[in-house]
Amino acid sequence: MYDAQGQLLEKSDAPLVYLHGAGDIFPRIEEALAGQEPGFRTSLLLEPEDAFGEADAALIHLVEASRLGAAVEVGMRYEGLPGQPDGRIYTVTDVAEGMAVLDGNHPLAGWTLRFDLHVVGVERTSEEEVAAAARPQPPEFLRVVAAQDLHAPRDDRKH
Repeated sequence: MYDAQGQLLEKSDAPLVYLHGAGDIFPRIEEALAGQEPGFRTSLLLEPEDAFGEADAALIHLVEASRLGAAVEVGMRYEGLPGQPDGRIYTVTDVAEGMAVLDGNHPLAGWTLRFDLHVVGVERTSEEEVAAAARPQPPEFLRVVAAQDLHAPRDDRKH
């Protein structure tokens, strides 16, 4: 995964295993991989609306650092705002003069991302296997911070 300027953000030596059609990866990536066989390679540029969405300024909050504990530091994560659990994960992005900035956006919200894809294997499954399959977990860098981080499907996509 690269940023729009081609700077490497994440690389995985282990293949990403996913269940096609289960909505476990970005829809544009899944569309690009549909029907492909081992050996297929492509690069795909995803605009923010096709990845983690645009950054939302309403999800950035200034709170008294003391409300977060004695040793609050940049990079710490909290579930919900102090006294307002909402299921969203907030990351401390700045601490100064007794105040902390909590950002509820996914760290890659607002970013255009490029993915270099290479199909190394395809396993066909039966309907029964699909129904019984434990869903594979995506790598950490592709996991949403909270369910709210997933963008709404665009109207021109098949649902």
